[in-house]
Amino acid sequence: NMKYLAIGNEQWGEFTFERLKFFVEAMRKAHPEIVIIGSSGPDSEGENFDLGWAAMREQGADLVDEHYYRPVDWFQKSMYRYDDYPRTGPKVFAGEYACHDAGKKWNHAGASIYEAAFMTTLERNADIVHMTAYAPLFAHVDGWQWRPDLIWFDNLRVARSTSYYVQQMYARNRGTHVVPLKIPRTPVGEDGLFASATWDAQAEEWIVKVINTSTEALPVHIVLDGVRALAPLAQATTLDCSDYDLDNTVEEPNTILPQQSPIQTAGNAITTTIGGKTFALYRIGAK
Repeated sequence: NMKYLAIGNEQWGEFTFERLKFFVEAMRKAHPEIVIIGSSGPDSEGENFDLGWAAMREQGADLVDEHYYRPVDWFQKSMYRYDDYPRTGPKVFAGEYACHDAGKKWNHAGASIYEAAFMTTLERNADIVHMTAYAPLFAHVDGWQWRPDLIWFDNLRVARSTSYYVQQMYARNRGTHVVPLKIPRTPVGEDGLFASATWDAQAEEWIVKVINTSTEALPVHIVLDGVRALAPLAQATTLDCSDYDLDNTVEEPNTILPQQSPIQTAGNAITTTIGGKTFALYRIGAK
């Protein structure tokens, strides 16, 4: 019942790819139903990255595993990473990623808000990005190998990081179909509003995610074209990351948590304000 097989991890160079093709050919012959995941190496761009993608296209991998543990400024410049990716050839498995400040690789809310904003390009481009996985999952507070990590614990307690709640908000509100979205692009490398939208066919609701990475509160006007009237109330969930250096700890595990509240609709629109460094999610039903 195996569905996916990743051959290698962060491998790069002609030496590797020349030998990898024998494994790919053997797998295709023995189990053509298994999805093969290849690698673009340990880098998020550059010579090794380009060489890896070229080799994966040539060998016919189904997915290419991309990794990026990068500082905030990289994420700022990568908010539209997949919007212009080729629509043919292998798809993407964003298999390891996490945001941190340069020289400050521990969890904090300021990094989490950029992860939330970056994930809009993952969701908007679900035809290209078929799977994603955050970087290291568990870490003991007295014995960790690297950071940031999603969940921290000691021998008695556990703390879900702000990044954990970013992942949770996406995972619990995926939707079944990506909805076309019209929003002015924030200039590359600058802070502003980033968004994605989906339709949940089971719940019969639209799910709109809007992330404000700037420090100032910004007005937001959400209009659902072609919908005559919305249900009078929508459900809003917000994650306030404005205290940039703060995060949940095993001593204080509930410092930053998602907050839910109803929000009034008007016709086919919602007009609201999103606070600085805040992830806002709206579940909207039709009348």
